[in-house]
Formats: sequence, structure tokens, C-alpha cells
Amino acid sequence: MTSRALQVYAALEDNLGLDAIREALPPGTPVLAVALAAAGRAGSEIQQGADLVIVGCSYAHDEALDVISAASAQRADRPVVVLYQGTPNGFLERAFEAGADDLVALPQSAGQLGFALEKALARRRGAVPSTQEGAMITVLGPKGGTGKTVTSSNLAVALALEGKSSVLVDLDLQFGDVGLALGLRPTKTIYDLATSGGSLDAEKIDGFLVQHPSGARALLAPLRPDHAAAVGTAFLREVFELLRSRYDFVLVDTPPAFTPEVIAAVDASSHLCLVGMLDALSLKDTKLGLETLAEMGYDPGAITLVLNRADSSVGITQLDVEQLLGRAPDVLVGSDRAIPRALTDGQPIVVAEPKSKAARSFAILAERYLAVPARPAAAVNDNGRRRRLLRKAG
Repeated sequence: MTSRALQVYAALEDNLGLDAIREALPPGTPVLAVALAAAGRAGSEIQQGADLVIVGCSYAHDEALDVISAASAQRADRPVVVLYQGTPNGFLERAFEAGADDLVALPQSAGQLGFALEKALARRRGAVPSTQEGAMITVLGPKGGTGKTVTSSNLAVALALEGKSSVLVDLDLQFGDVGLALGLRPTKTIYDLATSGGSLDAEKIDGFLVQHPSGARALLAPLRPDHAAAVGTAFLREVFELLRSRYDFVLVDTPPAFTPEVIAAVDASSHLCLVGMLDALSLKDTKLGLETLAEMGYDPGAITLVLNRADSSVGITQLDVEQLLGRAPDVLVGSDRAIPRALTDGQPIVVAEPKSKAARSFAILAERYLAVPARPAAAVNDNGRRRRLLRKAG
């Protein structure tokens, strides 16, 4: 934790997490602990001078949301960290929408909780990420079937073939196919990591990665859709941070929606890769995706636009694409029968047919990322952006 003296306000349901909070904070840190119901809807009871607000709840979700909203409205510069226990039942998304900076599932060790609190404080202080961090590229596509998994898996392998350490996280937690695309057996998955217990560190995460012959590694999606609920956003933020401290490139394959997990990945990314396809429906959704990211304040310069099946004869010209999207695609990937054959064999096209046009397109995409430094993708870092995006996702 920071050495600066803190003033901490904790609104807790039945003193939930109070002992852990006191143990996680530096000795002697003043903690004003009040009953969650006593914090007040208007926030009049929330300590104005507090540097950090902690909200702890198990069942009293509505009361917790009232306090989160009030604390955020009272002081926008002050982080709000939520501790929860039990089944969230949609509470996590509502808490972020209300203004929470982070959510931590209990129980946690003092070290883990202290780390989470320090991160929340550092983000609000505008701490600059370490220059030693690797790049993190989140691959997005508002519409399913555009080739996100093909793009992310080929990009991860292409970077590894260039001598860079790369790891691909399959964030399609219910129906992820990264394992199939790379021909990897899911002996361990992100679900196993999330439920393993104990503290997280880079070495522990490495034990749950599966390695591709190219050298690229992957953290695979759960084997069953019902396992997705075990993977929370606070857990993902810690995983992303630890992976960036260890690998040159962290890539994230996502489902076709702005879920809270996807938003957490986008917030942690240095670059975004938006994948579309040359058909009217996909282009419409790609345009909406670009507009949504722009509305939320994301730097357009951090977004690479990939257009799959770019040579398809569907009556849409490249000029039509540029006029519709307001920009030209950065990388064009043509139709190639070798891609579905490679997928059937569990091989990325950059390995199966390295001289093909499609493989060359993915190599060009990798070259773009090799040529640019890591930097935050977001032009701003405020909860208003996240709340608006969560409302759109709902």
C-alpha cells in the first residue's frame, strides 16, 4: 500500500470484510466503518475527506448500489472498491454502472486485498504504467462469425514466430474456440485458474497456460458454459496485469458483445483490433462498434481495423467500405480455402500455409504491432465511459 496516510470509509453489511480491510491497510490507517444501511441514499453520511470508499455486501445489493452512486457523485476523484460475498446475480454489472472502480470477491488474503486497494488508488491518481509492460491487444467484433478467433490465434502465432513471447487469452468464456484453432488440448483452463484458490502471481498463471509448437501460449476458455460465472472482472484485471509483466504481447479473443469481461479487457489494453467482414450486416455492426468506442473516449489511433473476406464479390467496393466506416481498413484478409482446412487440422494459416495471401495478411498485422510501442488504448479513464458502455451492452 502507499505510504501516504489514508482516510478510509467502509460501508459494510454486517461488518463484512472489516477484519480483512484493516489487515490489508498500513498499520494505523483510520477506518470509519459504518453499517451499509446507515450510509444514506443521498450520501450525506459518507465521510467527505475519505480518500477511499469501500462497500461490502452479501445480499443487500440495492443498499450497496445506493452508496456506490452517492460516493461517486460526492467526489469523482475518489475510488470506490466493492467487496462482495456469495452469488452476484447481476450485481457486478450494476455496481460498475453505479461508479465502482473495482470489485473483489471475498474471501481474499490481506496481500491480495491490499493490492486491489492500491491499484484502485493508483488508477485514480493517474499512475503511469511501467514502460516494461508488454503490449495487450484485445480483438473485438460486434458481430459473431467475422473471424476474431482466426485473427487472434494467427496473430499470436505470427508474433511468436518473430521471436516475441505471446500469450492468447480466450475470453469467450462460454463458447471459446481458441483451443480448436490452435490444436491445443484443454488440460487446464481459465476456470481452473479462477477456482484454484490462493494468491495469483505470474508463475502460477504460467502453470495454467498451454503451449503451441510456435512458442505462443494460451489461457483457454472453460470446458462448460456454466463455468463462465466463476471468472470475474477483478480476477481478469489481475491476470492481465500479471501477464503484461511477463510477456511481450498479451492477446485477448472476445465474444461478440461488450460484456463486463470484455470491457475489463478493453480498459486494460494498449491496443484494440476490430474485426469485420465484407458483407452489409457485418459492416453495419463494425460501424456501430467504432462509434461506440469513439463515444466512450477511446483513441482511434489505438484501433486497428481488419476486414476479412475483403476480396469477396458481394457488390460492395472498397470505396463503399471507407465511406460507410469513415476510415479505410488497415489490414485486408482475402478469402482463402486454406483457412477452413487449417482450422480443421487445428493449425493457424501462418503455419499451415505460410506463403498464402491470408498468412501474409496476418504477418502484416503482426508487423504493425511490432512497430508500435505499448500505450493505453483509452483516451480517458473515467467511470462515466464504462457506465455508458455497460448500459449499451445491456
